[in-house]
Amino acid sequence: MPNLSDLKNRIASVKSTRKITKAMQMVASAKLRRAQDAAQAGRPYAERFNAVMAGLSASVGSSDGGPKLLTGTGSDQTNLLVVMTAERGLCGGFNSNIVKLARIAAKNLLSEGKTVKVLTVGKKGRESLKREFGSMLVDHVDLSDVKRVGYGNAASIAHNVLSRFDAGEFDVAKNFLFRIC
Repeated sequence: MPNLSDLKNRIASVKSTRKITKAMQMVASAKLRRAQDAAQAGRPYAERFNAVMAGLSASVGSSDGGPKLLTGTGSDQTNLLVVMTAERGLCGGFNSNIVKLARIAAKNLLSEGKTVKVLTVGKKGRESLKREFGSMLVDHVDLSDVKRVGYGNAASIAHNVLSRFDAGEFDVAKNFLFRIC
């Protein structure tokens, strides 16, 4: 049985750990808030870009001379789900919400008789989805060594998806990022 000094040391240790955990939580929430602000600031540009792309796609229509990326494949049988989560925890419900949305979408597509392929970005999404959809995972982008994600990382992911589209591996791509209201 532990004596009084051992119990005091244990209590002090737990209090110290609690302080450290609280500080880590505050840092993580500040980083998440900054990311949310950046995403909200970029939303008007993304919406305008989507409108321009929709206009281009509509103007090209289904003509044979248009790029395959704009005209599409003419089918929506094979769907690629791009699931982007964090590499580490301390994100609250961020990762679980993204994985939940991806699971729902995959189950809906499968119930419609469509083929589903999953590309994961971030360790947390891969770990959560490989149990249920392991046979559908086609690739994983590991960013565990990256301290700050930037344009180069996004460009390599986009190149991966575009090369798969050009190879005819899927008809429709959907990405799952946490929507900030």
